[in-house]
Amino acid sequence: MKLGIVGLPNVGKSTLFNSLTKAGAESANYPFCTIDPNVGIVAVPDERLNKLAALYDSEKITPAVIEFVDIAGLVKGASKGEGLGNQFLANIREVDAIVHVVRCFEDTNIIHVDGNINPVRDIETINFELIFSDIEILDRRLSKVVRGARNDKALAKEQELLERIKEHLEEGKLAKSFEVNDDEELELLKSYNLLTYKPVIFAANVKEDDLPDDGASNENVSKVREYAAKEGFEVFVVCAQIEQEISELDDDEKAMFLEDLGIKESGLDKLIKASYSLLGLISYLTAGKQETRAWTITKGTKAPGAAGKIHSDFERGFIKAEVVNYQDLLDCGSYTAAKEKGLVGMEGKDYVVKDGDVILFRFNV
Repeated sequence: MKLGIVGLPNVGKSTLFNSLTKAGAESANYPFCTIDPNVGIVAVPDERLNKLAALYDSEKITPAVIEFVDIAGLVKGASKGEGLGNQFLANIREVDAIVHVVRCFEDTNIIHVDGNINPVRDIETINFELIFSDIEILDRRLSKVVRGARNDKALAKEQELLERIKEHLEEGKLAKSFEVNDDEELELLKSYNLLTYKPVIFAANVKEDDLPDDGASNENVSKVREYAAKEGFEVFVVCAQIEQEISELDDDEKAMFLEDLGIKESGLDKLIKASYSLLGLISYLTAGKQETRAWTITKGTKAPGAAGKIHSDFERGFIKAEVVNYQDLLDCGSYTAAKEKGLVGMEGKDYVVKDGDVILFRFNV
C-alpha cells in the first residue's frame, strides 16, 4: 500500500511524515522545505504476528508495510507554476490513497500561508490544484483521441466521456463523484489515474489538548468531519508534535505515554485503520519455523488470488488452502490440536479469504 501525504505549507505535514517513518525529513517553519518527495516504509503494527511467531518458534517476523510519500507543501496556483508548481504531481499519481493533512490548531508562532486557520478553505485550495492538474491530463488525452475519433467508434465514445469528465471537473467537482454509464466507462476513468479520483484520508492536525476527546470539542475538526462525510472520505485526529515524541519511544514506553495522555492508540494506528477501511483491505497470515508473516489483500479476494500474493506459482498451481482462524489456532495451542478439533478447513478455489485467516497453501507447478 502506498499513501501520498499532501497539504499546504506549515500544516504539520513533514512533522507527521517524520514521526510516521522516522525518516528524518527536514521540517522547518517556512514553505517548501520539502522539495524532493521523501519516501518512508512503515511496518503495520500487528500484535497477532508476535503471538503466532511464539507459537511456531519462528526465526523471522515480517509485517505488512505501507509506503509513505511526503510531497512539498502546495499553495494556491501550484498547477500554474506557483510555489513549486507541478513538481509533486507525478509522485502521487501512483499512490493508492492521499493523506491530506489539515491544520486544525492555532499557533501564532507558526505562520499560516493564508494568514488564518480555515480548514475547509485549505482543503478546497488543495482540491482545486488537483482538479486543474487532472484537467491537464484529460486535455492531453483528448488531443490524442480527437485525431482518430472520426474513423473509430471506440475513440469517439472515449472523446465524449473525456469531455463529460472535464466538464464535471470544471464545475469544481472531484472525479470521484463523476457518474459513469457503464463498466467500460468506469475502466477508462480508472485508467486516467486522476488525482481527484483517489480516495482521501484527512489527518486533522490538532494540539495535544484535543486528543483525549478525539477532537470532538475542536470546531475546526468538526468542519473537516462534515466535509469528509459529504465526500465519503475518512478522517483521523492526530497531533503531529505528539506523534514525533511517540516515535522515539519503545513499545512499553509508548503504551505508558498514550495512557498518560488519555488516548488508546497512536496516530499511525489510526491512519492504518482508516486506510485499510477506505481501501477495503484485510490481512491474512502465514506461519512456520522459518517465518511468520502478514499479507495485505483486498476484501473479497479468493484463495488463489491470495496465494498469488506470495508467488505467482502458488496461484497458477493452486490445489487447496488449509485455513484456520488465528484466534482458534492460538486457543488450541498448536496447528495439530486445531486440526484434531476440526477447526482447520480444506478450502478450494472459491473460498473468500477472511481477515486473520492463517493459511497454508498447497500447490503443484
